[in-house]
Amino acid sequence: MEEDGWWCAGVVWRPEGARLGWYRAGPGGRVAERVSGPSPGEPLAFAVEGGRVCTGVLRGGRRTLCPVKAAVPARSTGGQCPECARLDRSQSVAADTRADDPRPYRVYLAWFGPGLPKVGITAAARGGARLLEQGAVAYGWLGRGPLMAARRAEELLGAALGVKDRVPYGVKRAARAGLPPVAERFAELAALQARVAELPDWPESLEREPFAPVDHTAAFGLDALAARTAEGRVEEVTELGEGDVVAGELLGVAGPDLHLATGDAGVLVLDGRLMAGRRLRAAPAGVPTSASVRDCGAGARAKDAGVQDGLF
Repeated sequence: MEEDGWWCAGVVWRPEGARLGWYRAGPGGRVAERVSGPSPGEPLAFAVEGGRVCTGVLRGGRRTLCPVKAAVPARSTGGQCPECARLDRSQSVAADTRADDPRPYRVYLAWFGPGLPKVGITAAARGGARLLEQGAVAYGWLGRGPLMAARRAEELLGAALGVKDRVPYGVKRAARAGLPPVAERFAELAALQARVAELPDWPESLEREPFAPVDHTAAFGLDALAARTAEGRVEEVTELGEGDVVAGELLGVAGPDLHLATGDAGVLVLDGRLMAGRRLRAAPAGVPTSASVRDCGAGARAKDAGVQDGLF
């Protein structure tokens, strides 16, 4: 893990793949940021030190630390105190507070499993980064244009076709345990995009995009997950507390979720958002996981408590 003074920011996606983000206070009030491994196939073993502190506000690639270093509940996936979360939200396109944003946006169809499509929008400049961050197994673009036109298209799919704009993380995790072949994923996306093409009220200023599906099997390490899942059970970490240990071999990362192979032939899913605002130290080799876990199917049935942040 990281040396003293660094706080974990959770999973961050970079062009080279998923990494763990770290931050600490630097000279002159600036905040230093860095990323580190591990990579798939490498061990990941850490112990939690001390309490959990608000991660502050990240805007324009720069982090501002929480001025009061507020405590954050162990089970929270937001990683922020209420005040920092409100400040973050005040500049969010998702909260409709930036209707005059001049940047071009794209509307997408994300696919998380059979019968689990999602419609969303993201800034065109971000490319497919948002789809990696939210753990979309596959996706395709629908259109490109001004923000409000993209927003109307998103609402149109919800009203006319019943496509949701959110899929709970617990449902995503459960679906990954038994995914159909890539061809079937693309077929479901293609059928839905064909229905979208027939909608009469598509915004005129939103340029339609041809069907060109993208699959994240390799990026997420889903083949390794599938092979391991066939051998044993899948559990997920429910919270991290002081002194808790998490240990395993990294199979891959999907969205914020780290998939770890454990010594009993099972799979442990760790939501990287639970790591945000934590001090972590390397755990001795061979130490078993002591953090609270539950069956991943139970997580899918539970009400999702996560906040879908950092959309754009």
